[in-house]
Amino acid sequence: MLCLYRRLLLLLFLLISPSSDLEDPVRQWPVYQQWSTRVLLGKYGEIAFRAEAVDWPLKVYVEYMLNNSDESPLYLFDRSFVEKMDLKVGNHDGSHYWPPDCFGEDLFNVFEGQRPDWRWLIVGPERSGSTFHKDPNATSAWNAVLSGSKYWIMFPSNPSDPTPPGVYVSEDQSEVTSPLSIAEWLIGFHAEARKTRGCREGICNEGEVLHVPSGWWHLVVNLSPSIAITQNFVPRAHLTDALAFLKDKPDQVSGFKSDVKDPYDLFVAKLKEKQPDLLQRSLAELVSLGGVRKRKWTELTGPNGDEELRSSQFSFGFGDKDEEDVP
Repeated sequence: MLCLYRRLLLLLFLLISPSSDLEDPVRQWPVYQQWSTRVLLGKYGEIAFRAEAVDWPLKVYVEYMLNNSDESPLYLFDRSFVEKMDLKVGNHDGSHYWPPDCFGEDLFNVFEGQRPDWRWLIVGPERSGSTFHKDPNATSAWNAVLSGSKYWIMFPSNPSDPTPPGVYVSEDQSEVTSPLSIAEWLIGFHAEARKTRGCREGICNEGEVLHVPSGWWHLVVNLSPSIAITQNFVPRAHLTDALAFLKDKPDQVSGFKSDVKDPYDLFVAKLKEKQPDLLQRSLAELVSLGGVRKRKWTELTGPNGDEELRSSQFSFGFGDKDEEDVP
């Protein structure tokens, strides 16, 4: 199956055309201009980073990354990289990188030192990646590729839209069942998925940044060895979604430190202090909708649709009817 999987990844790379709608923000970052596997090894080779369930010194992980033949290689996905690497984040002198301005303000910033996990360094070889999931706490996300290339396939999540083929979700969406590996899903369900309503797919190359809207299912696989940075955020357009999630699904809330006992109450208190008018409007909407934000696919993509999605400018080209023969 590994040989078939490699052939599939090659076909995806050759037949799905990328674009570069959001290149400039990333290409200005010092980390984009300076980082490579060799540079990271020289500076941080002895520092341990999280690779799924294990913590390995970077030099150990890179040796594994360059020499493994696993069907589903371990994926370095570290939430504390800024602190471990002593990076400066923000659009000011001496910064190593900063969130692209096109995504607007991040309302989870009101949490300050109490915000949940929200940024990760991602490093992995060809074939590594993430199976279908939604980002935590109803957040949106951006994912910036510093080197390599990634294949993405995404689906909106609305009551009227099907879940991705091969993905089975409990009624409250707290449990997700899917094939054990990305390879199994691509070989068994990819052709069907490309014909499923709402499907979006494409390749994000180095120097490009991808936007993942709140609540969207997505799977990603590296087509070549890759280094990336990702960050979750809450824009104004989806504040009500985040409030509803924290309020109505406390058992699914994740990423907060143990001293945060009630994330919803804390978020409301922080917004009341710093964004009182915005909070009042969002709470009124929350009440009027019974705690559930109703966003239909037609509303998201129509001429009067969701502002965040219309302005997101996905950084890759989407498949069209001429690509139906891609496996």
